[in-house]
Amino acid sequence: MTILITGITGMVGSHLAEYALQHHPDAEVHGLVRWRSPLDNIRAILPRIRLHQAELRDLHSLVKLLREVRPDWIFHLAAQSYVTTSFDLPADTLHTNVIGTTNLLDAIRIVGIDPRVHICSSSEVYGQVTAEEVPITEKNPFRPASPYAVSKVGEDMIALQYFLSYKIKTLRTRMFTHTGPRRGPVFAESAFAKQIAEIEAGVQSGPVRVGNLHSVRTLADVRDAVRAYWMLMEKGEPGEVYNIGGEETMTIGELLEKLKGMARCPIGHVVDPALLRPSDVTLQIPDIGKFKKATGWKPQISANQTLLDLLNYHREMVARDRR
Repeated sequence: MTILITGITGMVGSHLAEYALQHHPDAEVHGLVRWRSPLDNIRAILPRIRLHQAELRDLHSLVKLLREVRPDWIFHLAAQSYVTTSFDLPADTLHTNVIGTTNLLDAIRIVGIDPRVHICSSSEVYGQVTAEEVPITEKNPFRPASPYAVSKVGEDMIALQYFLSYKIKTLRTRMFTHTGPRRGPVFAESAFAKQIAEIEAGVQSGPVRVGNLHSVRTLADVRDAVRAYWMLMEKGEPGEVYNIGGEETMTIGELLEKLKGMARCPIGHVVDPALLRPSDVTLQIPDIGKFKKATGWKPQISANQTLLDLLNYHREMVARDRR
């Protein structure tokens, strides 16, 4: 089996590549990268994968890539995925996520291959829901609260359209909050963990700078997420959409307190107005029953373990940078 992972250098893409190599050694793993893509997350597996330079916003490069690789499965994870950045760069976010995904699907159509294609949408498409709407099902209306969320609505819908119009075997996921080692520090829980690791090491004096601590999230581990994505491709139904997420729900403030409780020294925090978004999504609790029924998947890694592994990852990064 030949698989192609867009976004292979990111947190999820790198863990997915490792999962494939460990559990499916017959799989040939290819990754889409740009010339400036950092390779830190995949350095340990570089000898076992093949990387290809292409750009989602360049249809010709994707056609060339697919003619060469001809994958059986495509995991489309690459995106401009930072909500806060999307407010600063809305057009770039839309171009990368919506036009980029359209180009990938059109390249599949042009080349004439018939892969299963995982399109990674987001729980952000649901926006601000009411208390009566949780847990959130796949039938909940879209109320995108950021340019990023709007881009994911577009990505989600273009994937459905290419299934309906061209029978391309798209499988859409709306993943809720997931984290773990390699999570970028622009995300709240990773920013907290990075600051704690730096305070422990004396790199910064503290306190931890935080944004809105009242939002409610259901947390999943990235390693559970990539296992879910693999099972999606094995057992999911093309044309369908599935919520995926964890089963442990907490506020961002409670998450912060868990991390502070794991610290090796006393840690304080202060709200930084610069970290508050123009609009925010404050209630995200998923109904994952449809996906569990389709695949048999369930989370295996606890939130405490996920957060400890995330904190230890940042401790290792701080120690490496100081060497």
